[in-house]
Amino acid sequence: QVQLVESGGGLVQPGGSLRLSCAASGFTFSMYLMNWYRQAPGKERELVATISSTSGSTNYADSVKGRFTISRDNAKSTVYLQMNSLKPEDTAVYLCNAVSRYYNKNYWGQGTQVTVSS
Repeated sequence: QVQLVESGGGLVQPGGSLRLSCAASGFTFSMYLMNWYRQAPGKERELVATISSTSGSTNYADSVKGRFTISRDNAKSTVYLQMNSLKPEDTAVYLCNAVSRYYNKNYWGQGTQVTVSS
């Protein structure tokens, strides 16, 4: 059974930090490209960050570049999103996504809420 379970969300003040985790199971994690998306109320889902299967390549949305860092630990089947200098506009549900063109599979987690407010 495939599972992606996000954790680490919560309420944080502007300028604060959070570290999100996404624990994967039920598939060969090391073969999948991993993404973090976010969706705010009334807005379209936005791709925040991407990391290749071997951690050799990362990409970020312009809105988070320099503040967020994506990483992965293939031994633990976990992907992380370190979020620093958080802003109110970062408030959203953050979702973990696993993609494999080789296997033609696309998996999603349920999401974790991040709220940035004073």
